Amino acid sequence: MDFNKEFEMKDRKYRSSTLTNGLGRSGQRALLYATGMDQEDLKKPFVAVIGSFSEMVPGHTHLRELAEYVKQGIIEAGGVPRQSETIAICDGLCQGHKGMCYPLASRDLIADSVEMVVEAHHFDAMVLLPGCDKIIPGMIMAAARLDIPAVIVPGGPMLPGNVGGNPLFCSSELREYPGRVETGAVTVEEMKVAEMAALPTVGSCAHLGTANSMCMLSEVLGMALPGAGTAFAASNKRKRIAKASGRAVMQMLKDGITPRKILTRETLLNGVAGAMATGSSTNLVLHLMAIAHEAGVELNLEDFDRISREVPFICNLQPSGKYPIVSLDASGGIPAVLKTIECKLHTDQMTVTGKTVKELLEPVSVTPDDVLKTLEHPQKPEGGIAILRGNLAPRGAVIKQSGVKESMYYFKGRARVFDSMEEADAAVSSGTIEKGTVIVIRYEGPKGGPGMREMLSTTSLIMGRGMDEDCALVTDGRFSGATHGPCIGHVSPEAAAGGPIAFVEDGDEIEIDIHNRTLTIDVSEEEFARRKEGWTPLKKPRKPALAKYAYLVSSADTGAVIDVSDL
Repeated sequence: MDFNKEFEMKDRKYRSSTLTNGLGRSGQRALLYATGMDQEDLKKPFVAVIGSFSEMVPGHTHLRELAEYVKQGIIEAGGVPRQSETIAICDGLCQGHKGMCYPLASRDLIADSVEMVVEAHHFDAMVLLPGCDKIIPGMIMAAARLDIPAVIVPGGPMLPGNVGGNPLFCSSELREYPGRVETGAVTVEEMKVAEMAALPTVGSCAHLGTANSMCMLSEVLGMALPGAGTAFAASNKRKRIAKASGRAVMQMLKDGITPRKILTRETLLNGVAGAMATGSSTNLVLHLMAIAHEAGVELNLEDFDRISREVPFICNLQPSGKYPIVSLDASGGIPAVLKTIECKLHTDQMTVTGKTVKELLEPVSVTPDDVLKTLEHPQKPEGGIAILRGNLAPRGAVIKQSGVKESMYYFKGRARVFDSMEEADAAVSSGTIEKGTVIVIRYEGPKGGPGMREMLSTTSLIMGRGMDEDCALVTDGRFSGATHGPCIGHVSPEAAAGGPIAFVEDGDEIEIDIHNRTLTIDVSEEEFARRKEGWTPLKKPRKPALAKYAYLVSSADTGAVIDVSDL
């Protein structure tokens, strides 16, 4: 007698049959029964529902409720959902202190954690529920790595606040209040009132920071359903999208659609175009290259700069513009953005809907308004992000040009050098930064930080004190999506790797030319060679998690990825 046939619970085409089928899987079946499954459940596909719920992070506090709608959709379509969580770190809470060393490093840890639970338990498909910043790219990276049917359900944006009669107030402006208090433009009491009113609901911060940039990117890449990139976090629309996503992943399983069929080079180039059109966070440069790395697709800084010249900035969104994300949703959301730039896209690319980009855009109509402009009359003629190169950044640097005043597209100044963000913050607050200064913050890169901290506290002080036409900032660290102004990050190679930024001295003349995409310093190769003699990199204190990260992480110009190809 073939005892295995007695325990042939489901078709062996399903990965989860490894857990359910065969005489020797008695223990596994018993464990599944212990979770409340019955024999009928064991015949169905198992779908991981992996969230990133956190009571500490407003962009994630609602994700367990959202997961319930996802699970309803999976059950309706004949699957068995099983929920678990990964970690979530809030970049906003980490700003201005050592905690900011951790968010970028968490991106790879999140991808690893999804890999571990999905591979260990042989799930057939997965729905991933991120909310903010590094959690979204971490989950998309995991989807590309695992290549089983997967749908992203981002948590969505919060509503803007109402501060001082401004109903469009976002936390990106609140970040400038400390500088305004220092100069007397805002009182302490006004700042306290603003803090209470600025973030009125759950969801990712209302402006186009990294969180909402990534929410929207998940839709641009075709890894999330239409509307998922901009629907208000607490809306019934968001709940409907969550439920539909559960049904969609089951259809993907039936049709054999997996992330690597979606995340092609052409799709990732569409992602770059979407980032340029919306004026998204410079962090998308890191994250898109990391997703490309996981998908086995080539993507480099030249792609970003080329598309920046071709796709204009058309979305009037904070911090580079006027409106919060929910205003874009009311103007048609990402489908309207993509329809506007359709002629710049590769539209034959597949999406999680089972339709191509072209098929999804066919019924979309756009009515241009003050939120969403046209290609002929854009917010700015070039894309939101520019790539600069020169002898200070031989392998590139990144700037959100959409947030820079035209008067600062060219700037020449004398360097004032700091080896940490805290030192620079103190100098700005004390009023010792003179006009015509280029603030240089180094040893804040992926290895040097470690963790490539965001310099938002410094940029916020600069903007809050009205210094955005008096000085510029150059760093091997990175910037929050809330940043605007003449701020250049991702300088590569970084200081810790012996890049030229390690050898800048106070008084060196630095030239920034955004139109011509250059970042240069008036120091000869011979002088650089002299300064390098006897040099050893500054090594900052680090706990074990960051020490491991610093040892394994690549440069910012390749996406700050953990490359294990040679291990």
